Amino acid sequence: MSFQPTPTDIPVAITTPFTSSPSDEPRLHSERRITPTWTVQQVKAKLETMTGIPPSSQKLRLKTPGRAEHWVDGDDTIIGEWGLTRGCEIEVHDTRPQAARVNFTDLSSVEKYVLPTETYESLPNSVLAWKKSQKLGRFDPNALSPVEAMAEQARKDKEEVEKRDISVSKRAIILPSSPPHVRRGTIRFVGPVPAIPVPGVDIETVDTPALPIWVGIELDEPTGKNDGSVNGKRYFMCPNRCGVFVKPEKVQVGDFPPLGLDDELDEDMEEI
Repeated sequence: MSFQPTPTDIPVAITTPFTSSPSDEPRLHSERRITPTWTVQQVKAKLETMTGIPPSSQKLRLKTPGRAEHWVDGDDTIIGEWGLTRGCEIEVHDTRPQAARVNFTDLSSVEKYVLPTETYESLPNSVLAWKKSQKLGRFDPNALSPVEAMAEQARKDKEEVEKRDISVSKRAIILPSSPPHVRRGTIRFVGPVPAIPVPGVDIETVDTPALPIWVGIELDEPTGKNDGSVNGKRYFMCPNRCGVFVKPEKVQVGDFPPLGLDDELDEDMEEI
């Protein structure tokens, strides 16, 4: 009996058909080493783990460089007899109706596991357990309650407003600012903004004067967030994206004239 050398495995690109048009990328592009002496049925069994398509629903199209593409028929035939060479590609088609195919990319139907709160709180190596041991956040015996923290913030805001001489109609810039990224504008509002939530506090149960203070500014350029309204509640009027609300410590009042055409030309000349 003559010696029969072991056939060398051939690396083959494995793809699935285009999703909608030939310009799209294949849904799958991988590589598999194929033994030329395998039957087509054996190859299909190997490809099921890669494509999720059952062998009975697979239709293989062989693409070989320099040769015409052709379908691979006959599950009992040897795959090497179909001209399998290095650099070729096997495109795996799914013959099942679209409705019968499993959509592995749609996660909406996947049941997600949610760890019960009681179980999480009982874990000894969780972030919550570490915060408890370090007495951080709400586990700090000296920590202020949300309402107390809000009152403390309101007190600091009032001090900043007085210290920075913040009032309606004054010119100001928003900190931090450095040329050429200086946002300047006119102060249009100073006071509480109930439309902005306070973490851990039910705004409806708090008197408005006790809320933190915000400074509403109409910017010279459309680099803001709104038009002077927050969550449907209006506090001042300005063009869209020219309004912004910031904390008092972020405001610097001063002689900041509106940016004119001459200023823009000067800044452009400085960048040349």
